[in-house]
Amino acid sequence: MTKKLKLGFIGAGWWATEVQIPYFAAKDNVELTAVCRLGKEELENVKNKFAFKQASEDYKEFCDFDLDAVVIASPHIYHYEHAKAALEAGKHVLIEKPMTTEAKHAFELIEIAKSKGLEIVVPQAWSFAPWILEARSWLQAGGVGEVKHVVCQMASALGDLFDAKPMLETLDAEYQPPVSTWADPKKAGGYGWGQLSHALGVLFNIADLEPKEVYSLMGLSSAGVDYYDAMTVKFANGATASVSGSATIPKAADNDRGKGYQIDIRIFGTEGMLLLDIERERLELVRHDGNNKHIDLKAGDGDYPQYLPLDYFIKIALENKKNENVPAVSAARAVAVLEAAY
Repeated sequence: MTKKLKLGFIGAGWWATEVQIPYFAAKDNVELTAVCRLGKEELENVKNKFAFKQASEDYKEFCDFDLDAVVIASPHIYHYEHAKAALEAGKHVLIEKPMTTEAKHAFELIEIAKSKGLEIVVPQAWSFAPWILEARSWLQAGGVGEVKHVVCQMASALGDLFDAKPMLETLDAEYQPPVSTWADPKKAGGYGWGQLSHALGVLFNIADLEPKEVYSLMGLSSAGVDYYDAMTVKFANGATASVSGSATIPKAADNDRGKGYQIDIRIFGTEGMLLLDIERERLELVRHDGNNKHIDLKAGDGDYPQYLPLDYFIKIALENKKNENVPAVSAARAVAVLEAAY
């Protein structure tokens, strides 16, 4: 008989009910054991629709259920308290990005997990793509030498979401992303927390850099959260970075010219440079000694691989494996940059 992962969800809104829960529900080695969200009617609906065995509006009661692992899909200002409760109850956790909204909380969660022999996975999904993990291995092997400078740019077609308007892509969904999560400056709304956390997560997973200083300027939407981000970052080794974010790629980009998102990371070091471009699907290592590398990527390799971290989490939790591919410290360092920027 196949061993099944007893899985629970804290938070069951748009992303969880449209992407994550249906995917886990189709897995033979996963049992949807428990769900927690606010709203009695909504909770009962999710419980029945996906055949969860148990349900509660109280996350503390939820953490007493017999679970192996928990997905934290609540609004990101609650990630810390929900993940901490699950870890302290002995559950592996998958925490949606951003991991937390305070760096001290992110690193605290890492220490709690370590002390209990548990694992944290943050599904910054591009970080799990095989070709991006290959970029990580190149850098770990000294491919660019000592990192001296980084350019990290991300843009998305989410001008509606961060302007407190309904997100076009979710209009037909049962639940929509709440304005209070994405476009309220008092609740960590804005492009940095909502999207740039993806690019920073990739950067800090492929490059072992510790942020020390951050200077930032932001352009705001009419809702008062950042549409545009311009940051300068200094790292512990003295390296610098220019980090840029924009929420306003035209929606038509999805149909007329390719992808509705961009991530372009360029890492310059003492021995060469790494060029990683998700939109144009490019990965190159160019060295001063001519020992260059590249991967021939095919169309679609840069698409958002939303299911890779879910499969990875199942394996980690079922087999009690170490999360070595995308350790949570990369997400914690992303939080450190964003917290300082705001």
